Amino acid sequence: MSDDAVRPRARWRLLLPAVAVMLLFLVPTVASILVGSVVEHKQAPGHPTAENYLRFLGDRYYLGTLGFTLRISLVTTLCALLLGYLVAYYLVRSVRSRAMRRLAYLIVVAPLFTSSIVRSFGWMVSLGNNGIVNRTLLDLGVVERPVRLIFNEAGVVIGLTHVLLPFTVLTIAAVLQQIDVSLEEAAMDLGASRLVTFLTVTLPLSLPGVVAGSLIVFTLAMSAYVTPAVLSGGRLKVVPMLIYEQYVAVYDWGFGGAMAMLLLALTLLLTSVYTRFLRTV
Repeated sequence: MSDDAVRPRARWRLLLPAVAVMLLFLVPTVASILVGSVVEHKQAPGHPTAENYLRFLGDRYYLGTLGFTLRISLVTTLCALLLGYLVAYYLVRSVRSRAMRRLAYLIVVAPLFTSSIVRSFGWMVSLGNNGIVNRTLLDLGVVERPVRLIFNEAGVVIGLTHVLLPFTVLTIAAVLQQIDVSLEEAAMDLGASRLVTFLTVTLPLSLPGVVAGSLIVFTLAMSAYVTPAVLSGGRLKVVPMLIYEQYVAVYDWGFGGAMAMLLLALTLLLTSVYTRFLRTV
């Protein structure tokens, strides 16, 4: 049997663990939520109904919350992508020592070893009126009085960006390491500046990492609950917070399930459109 016939089979075998995990854990959970969201529980128990979905789509408050969730997810993705690319590029192109590079990667992933609750409360302390950020800005004379950085959208975006930044750094750095440096050197030997070399050689070749990192950050930001809840002080609502309230406080599991399914559908739709768009670029 030829290698061309064997390699696709080998690649499909690599997907088996992920497929098994999805079939065992994700599919049954999503199926139960979907069934609960389309089954009548009150007037005609057991009958199919679209009432929960129509209730969400017909209410401006819920649609506004969905729009806010989408906005902070997009802004967080852009911030994490920009910062993550800069950090990844520096790690791959500037840190020559293997030991120092390993130490740098350890520092990047270190926040993942800490609970998101602890990190969010840490940002509350750092971004408060007497926190290190405002004290530094006041000492440097940048501002005359403390800037409000918590209990608003800015605080939520800062917290989410910090929580999700390692995912963009790791995915982009993994792709940058595979790019042959001689390609960049050849471009500069032909007269291209560093900026032109980056825009025409490095950035296009690193797009797979950019796509993977941005998709991971966006999907995690859309489903984030702890960081928005802590850093907004409950004043700003995102869809995961509404879902939690419906399940835990109101006990309307059907409506909570409908919100969860709509959030999942929107996330899958946007990520699909995003990947298809990048393939055409």
